[in-house]
Amino acid sequence: MESKTSNNFISYVGFEEHEMQVLGSSRRDSMCENSVKLLPGEVQIAEAQSVLMFSPVGDLKQGTCGILSVTNFKLTFVTTGDSSGEDVMHQQNHLYGYNDTCLSNIDEIYIIVGDKKKKLVPGNAVPSKVKGIFIVCKNLRTWSFSFKFSPLGHGKNLLTTLLHHAFPSRHQLLFAYDYKEAYYSSIDKGVHLFRGRLDWINELDRTFRKNEQMRKSWRLSLANKQFQLSTSLSQYIIVPMSVTDSQLTKAARHFQGSRPPVWSWSNERGAALVKMSELLPSVVERTQENIMLENIRKSHPLKLQPIVIELNKDVNVKSVAMGFSKFVHLCSPENIRQFWIQDNNFYSLLESTKWLKHVSYCLQKAVEASDHLDSGTSVIMQEGAGRDMCCLVSSLVQLLLDPYFRTITGFQSLVQKEWVAAGHPFCDRLGHIENANTEKSPFFLLFLDCVWQLCHQFPAEFEFTETYLTTLWDSAHVSIFDTFIFNCERDRTVAAMDPNTPLVLRSVWDWREQFNDQDILLFYNPLFNPHSLNAAGKSAMKPRYSIPNLELWTQCYFRWIPPLEIRSGGSNHVELFARLIQNDINRLRMNVNGGCASPVDKISTYLVQMNIDSFYPFSNKSGNVVSTPIMNSSILMTESLLDAQSFLTAPD
Repeated sequence: MESKTSNNFISYVGFEEHEMQVLGSSRRDSMCENSVKLLPGEVQIAEAQSVLMFSPVGDLKQGTCGILSVTNFKLTFVTTGDSSGEDVMHQQNHLYGYNDTCLSNIDEIYIIVGDKKKKLVPGNAVPSKVKGIFIVCKNLRTWSFSFKFSPLGHGKNLLTTLLHHAFPSRHQLLFAYDYKEAYYSSIDKGVHLFRGRLDWINELDRTFRKNEQMRKSWRLSLANKQFQLSTSLSQYIIVPMSVTDSQLTKAARHFQGSRPPVWSWSNERGAALVKMSELLPSVVERTQENIMLENIRKSHPLKLQPIVIELNKDVNVKSVAMGFSKFVHLCSPENIRQFWIQDNNFYSLLESTKWLKHVSYCLQKAVEASDHLDSGTSVIMQEGAGRDMCCLVSSLVQLLLDPYFRTITGFQSLVQKEWVAAGHPFCDRLGHIENANTEKSPFFLLFLDCVWQLCHQFPAEFEFTETYLTTLWDSAHVSIFDTFIFNCERDRTVAAMDPNTPLVLRSVWDWREQFNDQDILLFYNPLFNPHSLNAAGKSAMKPRYSIPNLELWTQCYFRWIPPLEIRSGGSNHVELFARLIQNDINRLRMNVNGGCASPVDKISTYLVQMNIDSFYPFSNKSGNVVSTPIMNSSILMTESLLDAQSFLTAPD
């Protein structure tokens, strides 16, 4: 039987350049007729023909031929192969293809010089003849390209263009400002963006719904209206009822970033979770800080003294950045030889990155804070500017204590409240803009890793899957969504109100902008029981946070390393069979409740891929597929595909 994929690969090993031209002439002609798919407002800037793309951690003597192009949005590789007969099994993104990467996702670019590589930065001179390049992305994907058979000058032109556009010097150069597609929001109404007054009022009411008396201990302040108090805080902040706006304004001047203590969450016992920055170095007396702490004490129903937890000592911007730099090197080997060398010393190399140590520290602080809150004591988390670890640990605390935030809509609202509205500097920490004065550090990835550890330890407590978390990390580097391209709400508001070029704000939570319903359904955990959200007396989660109890998030970190992929196996098959078992249960329920002999005839059915790999849906495996019918378990209750909990769908 002839393989369907036999024409998808060309090897040029052993051929001289003139021989390659003869061999590939017809294939190259048809390739040039293929145009790069462009979004509205996207323009092609440079291209290099007859480029070889090598598989990650693969044989650098064999590659796939195609055209490599740079647009104002992405780096894209169009192959000469014909894949029309293949069964493609990976996530389909409406904005970019599998062989594309957003420019804002590019972290490091190396030029191949002999058998070595040299890192390039904007402004570096590019030699006239470029042999090849090696690219490391922020989501740990790597790309290897050779210009050996490209026309003279194509490699230099493309590399020069890529260096210039992948590291923009101004915010207005991000593609979000050029994207011209009309936007009609389809975000779930349950997701709160915390940009308006009503969302904050609703959160107060939700938190204190069982104790109206405690609701009177906190109030919504307009002291930061038009960002006149602090440029990095939301316009709406919640503070103790006993604090006046004039007192708040006076106190704010003594804190870094003018960020006085503000409310994040409260439990049924009246214990509050509060965030604040440290005092300015120039402030020698702590009077204003003590005044604010006293007002927080008064807000407690029993007038208990709050606990202050300092967060900036062991894990900070520099330590996380340094550790992650080593971690990236471990997770993005250039070739198979480097992979095996690292594999022989993997655990010692992993320990030297301190990445799991940072995860452990964050979980430990979250457990410490949740224990205090659970015992009825208010907690104040404090760090330098109050915009990094405060966002991270406060989010984890609420995940441990509040089941609502373990749903997808609740989790998205949590990120909006504790990260976006709270002024986490996403633009700086994700490195969207090339600026020597900013510090890049993946705090949001550290948070997602901590959340994954919780999902791994408590597999039935979260509505979302690890695929959702991995996809969210990928989406943080798509320079279309305003969620992750700004440092604070003020910058977002200014951009949207610009009289000359107002920015259209597109939320990352509008998942239909990127994926079809089949891919979105992979975000939903088949083991999650929505009825557990309202269970009486449900206790807080107590995760194990010591390093021996932690795992490596392989789907996120190793999905681009083919030697580590388990063909037709891995944890995805456990999830798949969980969906199948739940499916059988729903069939029995239908027979009992509805009396119908053939429930499949009355509801929608889908085909599920039975030979998925361990990194599905991020792997790029193609080939013969064994499928079985499977139905939507929740359609009985909701008739909504988006609420499905128990099936894995095949791509279109």
